[in-house]
Amino acid sequence: MKITLPPESPMLAKDFTFGVATASFQIEGAVDTRLPCIWDTFCAQAGTIRDGSDGKQACEHVKLWQQDVDLIESLNVDAYRFSISWPRVIKQDGSLNQEGVDFYIHLLDKLNTKGIKPYVTLYHWDLPQHIEDQGGWLNRKTAFLFQDYVEKIVTALGNRVYSYATFNEPFCSAFLGYEIGIHAPGKAKVAYGRQAAHHILLAHGLGMQVLQQLSPNTENGIVLNFTPCYPHTDNPADITAARKADEYMNQWYIKPLFDKCYPDIIHDLAQADRPIIESGDFDIIAQKIDFLGINFYTRAVYEAHPNTLYAQIDMVNAPKTDIGWEIYPQAFTDLLVSLNQAYDLPPIFITENGAAMADKLTDGKVLDTDRIDYYQSHLNAVNNAISQGVNVKGYFAWSLMDNFEWAEGYLKRFGIVYVDYQTQQRTIKASGLAYRDLIGSR
Repeated sequence: MKITLPPESPMLAKDFTFGVATASFQIEGAVDTRLPCIWDTFCAQAGTIRDGSDGKQACEHVKLWQQDVDLIESLNVDAYRFSISWPRVIKQDGSLNQEGVDFYIHLLDKLNTKGIKPYVTLYHWDLPQHIEDQGGWLNRKTAFLFQDYVEKIVTALGNRVYSYATFNEPFCSAFLGYEIGIHAPGKAKVAYGRQAAHHILLAHGLGMQVLQQLSPNTENGIVLNFTPCYPHTDNPADITAARKADEYMNQWYIKPLFDKCYPDIIHDLAQADRPIIESGDFDIIAQKIDFLGINFYTRAVYEAHPNTLYAQIDMVNAPKTDIGWEIYPQAFTDLLVSLNQAYDLPPIFITENGAAMADKLTDGKVLDTDRIDYYQSHLNAVNNAISQGVNVKGYFAWSLMDNFEWAEGYLKRFGIVYVDYQTQQRTIKASGLAYRDLIGSR
């Protein structure tokens, strides 16, 4: 089983970046050497995580990082995208935790020695719990605490980093964490979700100002996730419903970056649910970025609903991944082309794309042909967008390895490397070998 691209594809040029991605809370473990974060607290609450698990052990990456870097190298990738755990590197008094900083310095040095470009995410959802105790992302001060964290960590890491992303998926932190409560910290109010989103975007802008000043030679940007919204029928009411859902779920996080405003759906919100926006906020949010990271997994289909602005439809008979997400690669092309038309974008990196499949380790092998099919169709969907003029410079598979999948616990496997959580044995899946071979064929 192979993954192939058209022979003339720009993705087969040597200057196209292929990588793998992870996140700190999902793989690191070593909970005793960092401060508690909101996900520790969330996992400890009954009924929040489907299998009742937590991130205390995860993939024990803090312990096994050296073999993990060798594993990454064996996959032929150009780059490794990972996140820094804020509660691992900053003490409660705001000073650096040198032990935590040293872990990342050793990791970065080894990656650089092997010629693997480090793409560092500064925030991938693990807010220190003591900051959440002061209001978390509902508190405007948290944006300035983030700015201070960025200043300290960027200074400490020096010239070891190739690229910085301020945030991974503000939508998930704000909407899932503060608006509907299925992610940490588990708050559930429309007003909370909108305000958290605004403060995260503000923090992004403040962080970008620091990066422009202290790290001008790195590629600096932000990573947004998109779930393209389609109308269930060509009925005008369904088309309107899909457009409003798109503004609420997707455009809310990108439009302020380029147009210095929220989408029109803000006017559909009750006054009490709209975020408090201070004068000058949009000028801070709309800092120039060197790249936009885009995460894509699936689409969503909507119809009009008498009591709400839109209602999502379950595409019952469509092919789906093990997590229940529809497999619809055309949406990936449509998304990239539509964003390219709507905004004046910097170069784009696909910072996450992949699939949870029901993997079985048999005789030391994982024959995940369904995941190979997913990568085949989605890499070609990216290529189709490039052929329509979209400037995509790189692609990161999610994920390097099976890990703690947030509210799903350890039930869903996204990795191209299989992890036996009992033994911490890593086994490259058939998809990982196919990805390695595609990269090696350039």
